[in-house]
Amino acid sequence: MELAVLAPLVGLVAGFLGAMFGLGGGFLMVPLLTMAGTDMRVAIGTSSAAILFNAVSAVVAYSRYRYVVYRAGLIISVVSVATAYLGARLTRIVDVRVLKVLFGIVLIYVAVRVALARGGGDRGVENYRLAWTPGTYLAVASGGLLAGLVAGLLGVGGGVVNVPLLTFLGVPMHNAVATSTLAIAVTSTSSAVTHYTIGNVDLQLLALLAPTLVVGAQLGAATAKRLRSLTLRRGFAALLVFIALRTMLS
Repeated sequence: MELAVLAPLVGLVAGFLGAMFGLGGGFLMVPLLTMAGTDMRVAIGTSSAAILFNAVSAVVAYSRYRYVVYRAGLIISVVSVATAYLGARLTRIVDVRVLKVLFGIVLIYVAVRVALARGGGDRGVENYRLAWTPGTYLAVASGGLLAGLVAGLLGVGGGVVNVPLLTFLGVPMHNAVATSTLAIAVTSTSSAVTHYTIGNVDLQLLALLAPTLVVGAQLGAATAKRLRSLTLRRGFAALLVFIALRTMLS
């Protein structure tokens, strides 16, 4: 299939799933664009830039629903920027293949925990307030550091860390997904600029992806709002398993 036809379809599906589960869309865009013949570095760079459109669109939607926990999202995003750069640098000195297997195993464990979790309400909570204690600040900041490191080192979105972390802190699933999209919107800006400066962003491909990513994000957020919390958790867990297997086998 011609890339001019495939890219908008990829953007629509990636935008839909990325917004629905707070994962961005890179987990789907990169492998599909690569299979379509795009150079891996260009696929990663263009996907990093495209995620910005997806995340911003999703944040706008979730903000209308009042699901975003802004303080948590901003803390995660600020601290993850530094460790994302560190993670990228570490790829030169550590055996990433071993890390991918270990990370995949951890993701599968987290997926099971998320799928079996109970509580948190049946839907999102408008203007949800997290109980901020020194321990909460430490947990959120530590999660942001880990999310950035994982994103830089293994090339997967920080949402795989953000959403489970927030749900384990008691944040309802819908609010955790919404807050993760805010964190991704901020961190993807830094990633997009970096990839653009080193020539990894194909602007024509980005122009094909961006419009449907925006539309897909709106549809994904609207769909997530209608889903029961249990359904959303299990869907998120299934995607985590998919990402884990793809990470281990890549």
